[in-house]
Amino acid sequence: MKTRIDPWSSTEIKDYEKISKEFGIEKIDSILKSLPKKHHYFTRKLIFGHKSLQTILDARKSKKPFTMLTGLMPSGKFHLGHKMVADEMIYFQQLGAECYVVAADIEAYLTRNIKRDKLKQLATEEYFLNYIALGLKPKKTIFYFQSTGPKEYMNLSKYVAKKTTFNELKSIYGNLTPEKIISALTQVADILYPQLDKPKPVVVPVGIDQLPHINLARDISSRLKSEYNFILPSATFHKLLPGLKQGKMSSSDPTSAIFLSDSEKEVEIKIKKYAFSGGQETIKEHREKGGNPDIDVSYQYLTLFETNDNKLKKIYNDYKSGKLLTSELKQILIDKINSFLKKHQKNKEKAKNQLDKFIQK
Repeated sequence: MKTRIDPWSSTEIKDYEKISKEFGIEKIDSILKSLPKKHHYFTRKLIFGHKSLQTILDARKSKKPFTMLTGLMPSGKFHLGHKMVADEMIYFQQLGAECYVVAADIEAYLTRNIKRDKLKQLATEEYFLNYIALGLKPKKTIFYFQSTGPKEYMNLSKYVAKKTTFNELKSIYGNLTPEKIISALTQVADILYPQLDKPKPVVVPVGIDQLPHINLARDISSRLKSEYNFILPSATFHKLLPGLKQGKMSSSDPTSAIFLSDSEKEVEIKIKKYAFSGGQETIKEHREKGGNPDIDVSYQYLTLFETNDNKLKKIYNDYKSGKLLTSELKQILIDKINSFLKKHQKNKEKAKNQLDKFIQK
């Protein structure tokens, strides 16, 4: 039975290799040697697969323009899962990409039941400012809202509708509502939008939960070839970071996530109280049997923050052997995150003065 991935609800993937084979996702190994800068998300397979990423690398090599597009769902606080996407955005910008960042306020209103006046505030304060603070540069960045995009963009979702059928959408998304149909077509318009002025390669960094939107956009772009001459959009796929208690990381559940606005004390309490442990029940048993870093949430979060491969490997081995206790592993993570957040939160305050340079007029 084919796996169904729903981009609007909780998606738990246990076997990324299986899902890659099923949906035609290329392993990231196929492109690693070609990457001009090897971010640790790639080398550690946190970004595990891609579609047509070579198109982006070829454009860069030949000094032709290329674009990175990503969307944000303004539905709550900015957490570590969102940071993963932001880090990828900045990576592609450093390679030379022009960056389009869309606040999916229409989709959030249709599928998340959030009041319209709250959406722009959330998008600005929780997402745009964090992106700037994390290192996105204004020179080649455009922030825009689905509800206020230019006329050509607004029309594109309508033209997209002509190139698909209800049965196709149903086979991709399962149970449909008018809201979900409009959301899906608007997502396709977002992915193709950077090519409206001129066809160019576009890469979309996403979690595996957004795969249905990527596949639909790629199919429809080929059907619009005669009208727009679109280049097939590319994508990278990263693993979904688990919540503190395992399961889904949620902006609306403070016990499931570390928010980038958390205080040092909040980070400490959350990790000590909620972070799922791969350790044994007693210290004696842990020393004898060791822990399981592969299911330990603190260790998984460390793979984002500890950039030194040798240090990370030592932590892995020490925890597995029982030399490193769960409490000690959690403290390493607490120190890492709080060190990062101390600097980041200062940068976010400074980012308020730069916001006007980013938002599309």
